[in-house]
Amino acid sequence: MHNSLSSTILEHSLAIAALSWPLVEAIQRKDRDLASQVRRAISSIALNAAEAQGNAAGNSRLRFESALGSLYEAQAGLRLAVAWGYISQPNASEVLSSMNRLGGRVYGLARR
Repeated sequence: MHNSLSSTILEHSLAIAALSWPLVEAIQRKDRDLASQVRRAISSIALNAAEAQGNAAGNSRLRFESALGSLYEAQAGLRLAVAWGYISQPNASEVLSSMNRLGGRVYGLARR
Protein backbone atom coordinates (compact mmCIF):
# COMPACT_ATOMS: atom_id res chain seq x y z
CA MET A 1 0.00 0.00 0.00
CA HIS A 2 2.75 2.42 -0.89
CA ASN A 3 1.10 5.68 -1.82
CA SER A 4 1.53 9.36 -1.22
CA LEU A 5 -0.82 9.34 1.80
CA SER A 6 1.17 6.66 3.62
CA SER A 7 4.41 8.48 2.73
CA THR A 8 2.97 11.70 4.12
CA ILE A 9 2.02 9.88 7.31
CA LEU A 10 5.58 8.63 7.65
CA GLU A 11 6.91 12.17 7.15
CA HIS A 12 4.43 13.52 9.72
CA SER A 13 5.52 10.87 12.24
CA LEU A 14 9.18 11.79 11.67
CA ALA A 15 8.32 15.45 12.27
CA ILE A 16 6.62 14.46 15.53
CA ALA A 17 9.77 12.60 16.56
CA ALA A 18 11.86 15.72 15.93
CA LEU A 19 9.39 17.93 17.83
CA SER A 20 9.28 15.46 20.71
CA TRP A 21 13.01 15.15 21.16
CA PRO A 22 13.44 18.11 23.59
CA LEU A 23 10.44 16.93 25.61
CA VAL A 24 11.76 13.38 25.86
CA GLU A 25 15.15 14.76 26.93
CA ALA A 26 13.45 16.80 29.68
CA ILE A 27 11.48 13.76 30.83
CA GLN A 28 14.71 11.73 30.80
CA ARG A 29 16.20 14.00 33.48
CA LYS A 30 13.30 13.19 35.83
CA ASP A 31 12.12 9.70 34.84
CA ARG A 32 14.29 7.50 32.61
CA ASP A 33 11.68 4.75 32.37
CA LEU A 34 8.91 7.05 31.16
CA ALA A 35 11.26 8.76 28.71
CA SER A 36 12.33 5.40 27.31
CA GLN A 37 8.74 4.26 26.88
CA VAL A 38 7.69 7.51 25.19
CA ARG A 39 10.75 7.36 22.91
CA ARG A 40 9.97 3.75 21.91
CA ALA A 41 6.30 4.57 21.28
CA ILE A 42 7.17 7.55 19.08
CA SER A 43 9.69 5.46 17.17
CA SER A 44 7.08 2.74 16.74
CA ILE A 45 4.67 5.18 15.08
CA ALA A 46 7.17 5.88 12.30
CA LEU A 47 8.39 2.31 12.01
CA ASN A 48 4.90 0.86 11.72
CA ALA A 49 3.89 3.54 9.19
CA ALA A 50 6.94 2.67 7.10
CA GLU A 51 6.22 -1.05 7.37
CA ALA A 52 2.63 -0.45 6.25
CA GLN A 53 3.93 0.99 2.98
CA GLY A 54 5.45 -2.36 2.04
CA ASN A 55 2.51 -4.56 2.94
CA ALA A 56 -0.64 -5.64 1.16
CA ALA A 57 -3.96 -4.08 2.20
CA GLY A 58 -4.80 -6.36 5.16
CA ASN A 59 -1.33 -6.35 6.65
CA SER A 60 -0.99 -2.66 5.92
CA ARG A 61 -4.13 -1.99 7.92
CA LEU A 62 -2.67 -3.98 10.85
CA ARG A 63 0.53 -1.91 10.77
CA PHE A 64 -1.50 1.30 10.79
CA GLU A 65 -3.47 -0.06 13.76
CA SER A 66 -0.16 -0.69 15.53
CA ALA A 67 1.02 2.81 14.65
CA LEU A 68 -2.21 4.21 16.07
CA GLY A 69 -1.78 2.26 19.31
CA SER A 70 1.77 3.55 19.63
CA LEU A 71 0.56 7.07 18.96
CA TYR A 72 -1.99 6.79 21.77
CA GLU A 73 0.73 5.42 24.06
CA ALA A 74 3.07 8.30 23.23
CA GLN A 75 0.29 10.83 23.85
CA ALA A 76 -0.47 9.24 27.21
CA GLY A 77 3.22 9.30 28.12
CA LEU A 78 3.52 12.99 27.33
CA ARG A 79 0.32 13.75 29.23
CA LEU A 80 1.67 11.79 32.20
CA ALA A 81 4.89 13.78 32.04
CA VAL A 82 2.80 16.97 32.22
CA ALA A 83 0.79 15.55 35.13
CA TRP A 84 3.99 14.65 37.00
CA GLY A 85 5.42 18.12 36.34
CA TYR A 86 8.32 16.87 34.21
CA ILE A 87 7.31 19.08 31.28
CA SER A 88 4.86 21.96 30.98
CA GLN A 89 1.54 21.82 29.15
CA PRO A 90 2.49 24.76 26.89
CA ASN A 91 5.68 22.96 25.86
CA ALA A 92 3.78 19.74 25.13
CA SER A 93 0.81 21.31 23.35
CA GLU A 94 2.37 21.59 19.87
CA VAL A 95 3.45 17.94 19.86
CA LEU A 96 0.12 16.74 21.28
CA SER A 97 -1.80 18.75 18.67
CA SER A 98 0.34 17.33 15.90
CA MET A 99 -0.24 13.84 17.29
CA ASN A 100 -4.00 14.45 17.28
CA ARG A 101 -3.88 15.44 13.60
CA LEU A 102 -1.77 12.42 12.72
CA GLY A 103 -4.07 10.17 14.75
CA GLY A 104 -7.06 11.16 12.67
CA ARG A 105 -5.22 10.36 9.46
CA VAL A 106 -3.85 7.04 10.71
CA TYR A 107 -7.26 6.07 12.10
CA GLY A 108 -8.74 6.47 8.63
CA LEU A 109 -6.11 4.16 7.12
CA ALA A 110 -6.47 1.61 9.92
CA ARG A 111 -10.22 1.40 9.30
CA ARG A 112 -10.07 0.91 5.52
